[in-house]
Amino acid sequence: MGLLRSARFLATLAGAGSAGLLLGALTFQYLGGLSPCPMCIWQRWPHLLSASLAVLFVAALPRRWVAGLGALAMTVSAGLGLFHAGVEQKWWEGPSTCSSGAIDGLSTEQLLESIMEAPMVRCDEIVWDFLGLTMAGWNAVASALLALLWIRVATMRR
Repeated sequence: MGLLRSARFLATLAGAGSAGLLLGALTFQYLGGLSPCPMCIWQRWPHLLSASLAVLFVAALPRRWVAGLGALAMTVSAGLGLFHAGVEQKWWEGPSTCSSGAIDGLSTEQLLESIMEAPMVRCDEIVWDFLGLTMAGWNAVASALLALLWIRVATMRR
């Protein structure tokens, strides 16, 4: 139980969680052949920041504001994951740069142009799911948990 009271241990755990999620995403990409869409890439950046902040916290700067930035990064990642999962489920539209729009009323030329300009990997298609959650959905859940971990680190007495 002593480790759970150590800010350095919890920051290490949060950083390792982010690094693990990044490693998992890269494994799906390079070994599993699942190319990421632009929104998938957006979700990776907060994890890179979180892992870097954990190293900074543990090695040199165990300050509340570092943990606060980690919590913020994971909250952003959770938000991006939730938004992306909603786009995949067609609950709302995603960015026009990576989703298909309505084709009603388009001429043949406009439709062909839309097809030619469409991204290779679309954000509104589910390419993998487990227990009813897409990869973006799982990222939202994991990121929310990591945000809570960072919040715990930020609120600990030193």
